[in-house]
Amino acid sequence: MIKKGKVDKSRCVACGACVKACPIGAVTVWKGRHAVIDENLCIGCGKCENVCPAGSIEIVAREVRQSDAQTLV
Repeated sequence: MIKKGKVDKSRCVACGACVKACPIGAVTVWKGRHAVIDENLCIGCGKCENVCPAGSIEIVAREVRQSDAQTLV
């Protein structure tokens, strides 16, 4: 299992707090509309989730697929 951030676009207010909180730059705000998390960069630390005033970000666990496992090696 790996943890990754997921954005509920309908709740996001595009404030940018998550962008500032991300220690590796995995979060951006797309065209001023909503946050986007790059799953290839996200380390699942939860900092974006903790600072989101709208509660639109959730850190979720998911199964590691074979293709993901090869990328991680």
